[in-house]
Amino acid sequence: MDHLGFLHEMEKATGEKISACYQCYKCTTGCPVVADMDIYPHRIIRHIILGNKDRVLGSRTIWTCLQCTTCSVRCPNDIDVARIFSALRKMSVREGRAAERDTWRFDEIFLESVQRHGRLNELGAILRYKIDKKDLFSDTKMGMGMVKKGRIGLMPHNIRDRKGMEEIFRKAAETGKRGSGEKE
Repeated sequence: MDHLGFLHEMEKATGEKISACYQCYKCTTGCPVVADMDIYPHRIIRHIILGNKDRVLGSRTIWTCLQCTTCSVRCPNDIDVARIFSALRKMSVREGRAAERDTWRFDEIFLESVQRHGRLNELGAILRYKIDKKDLFSDTKMGMGMVKKGRIGLMPHNIRDRKGMEEIFRKAAETGKRGSGEKE
């Protein structure tokens, strides 16, 4: 793939005009977790423009991003940087390059819990995550302390309008398919 191929692929996948970035650094200077990133947000955009797909998909930065959208709001060219990072995460997983598979799996478990209950069932999500990692007991003392203090409930608390929540997830899935270029 030529260096413009990755740029065009990302612009098509996100609907964002990534090539309009002129490296003003506003996304980077506003990022609350930039200190934990291996590549600054504005440099991720530059790497996309230059076609450095392997460098971008292998970075920790796309997984460190909180998806708070501060970068997107600050962009003078209205580039939704958070949306780009989300697309990069999906691409990284799809291509088997994910640097932080644990983050992706936790996100999936979190959303499955919200979809099922209307809110996060902390204990259920933590147990599923720990079972997936095959690391059930490393945080037992801390976990029991949180249960004792009422920080984590033992039983899920479902919302009343679960059908409404299902509708939200259905619409989000449809929007995601349209935004990623996938066919329904």
